[in-house]
Amino acid sequence: MTNQDEDEPAAGSLLLEDQLCFALYAAQRAVTAAYRPVLEELGLTYPQYLVLLVLWERGETTVKELGAALRLDYGTMSPLLKRLESAGFVRRERAAHDERSVLVACTGRGEELRERAARVPGALLAATGLDTAGVARLREELRQLAHSLTP
Repeated sequence: MTNQDEDEPAAGSLLLEDQLCFALYAAQRAVTAAYRPVLEELGLTYPQYLVLLVLWERGETTVKELGAALRLDYGTMSPLLKRLESAGFVRRERAAHDERSVLVACTGRGEELRERAARVPGALLAATGLDTAGVARLREELRQLAHSLTP
């Protein structure tokens, strides 16, 4: 019989605090809440910010590619993009080479927002209380977890 650390839950534990899913859920909610006031100053929600991050990084892209990058389905992407378009941050148009494909790109207003958004990562880093190396380690562990759970 092996000795189990007090902090290490039994494999079959049904205690809420022992659940990995709950720890991830609570952390996700806390991170999203930390983003809220910073993003409100920009007039963005957290999902809208993520869309703009992809567009700032990649430039014009299809709705399908955007959804894949964010791991969101079309039913979620469509209203999200509609709100961003109504706010004047993005434009959508059918691709000339394929009418079934919709292209999304930042407008001038969306590109201007990029400069103001440059302070968001630093504000969140400060809110975590972690140093950059700690954040990098955590981010890599979460990427590995997501990868191992993705079919």
